[in-house]
Amino acid sequence: MEKKPQFGGPRRPSAPRPKPGRRGRPGDRNAKDPYIINENIRAREVRLVGDNVEQGIYPIDKARKLAESMELDLIEISPNAEPPVCRILDYQKFLYQQKKRQKEQKAKAAKVVVKEIRFGPQTDDHDYNFKLKHAVGFLKDGAKVKAYVFFRGRSILFKDQGEVLLLRFANDLEEYGKVEMMPVLEGKRMSIMLAPLKATSKKEQKSEKQEDAPETAKDAE
Repeated sequence: MEKKPQFGGPRRPSAPRPKPGRRGRPGDRNAKDPYIINENIRAREVRLVGDNVEQGIYPIDKARKLAESMELDLIEISPNAEPPVCRILDYQKFLYQQKKRQKEQKAKAAKVVVKEIRFGPQTDDHDYNFKLKHAVGFLKDGAKVKAYVFFRGRSILFKDQGEVLLLRFANDLEEYGKVEMMPVLEGKRMSIMLAPLKATSKKEQKSEKQEDAPETAKDAE
């Protein structure tokens, strides 16, 4: 009678084997290090671009030696190209420039705030001045202002009055905003769009004050 092999205890579950082609490698990118550089670049040859090198396709060893001779880093910037595209730069400086560029792009893509102000075709002066004051505040805060006159029923006959009202509104706000869209009638609404003027920098304000300052006794002589 055959003896069954005895086990000293329960076997530990073995870790799953990585699938072919899915093994990790030192050059894999992560959130902290978004680019593959230097010895971690796995391609046999790369295309070098940039102002500080003779552009073309280089064997990876030659490209690395060229980067070392310049005391810079070989950075893989387009890994999916055939062959991958690389640049020779200071890696830390390169990362700083990339972050700065992304920050500038986000600032440009910031959402524009649009504040709406509604008038009737026969708005009285009290209501007009009240809404004008609000518009000044919106423009100072950097928001756009869309003012419109809403015509109900037969009040569409007073569309000329509505246009005059909106042009007066824009004229009264010329110190704070510029007309981005002239009065346009869309259905029962006539609207005008105002964009805030760029704020004068402190340096410009100081320069203007110096130009406007009275001449000194020495200058007068």
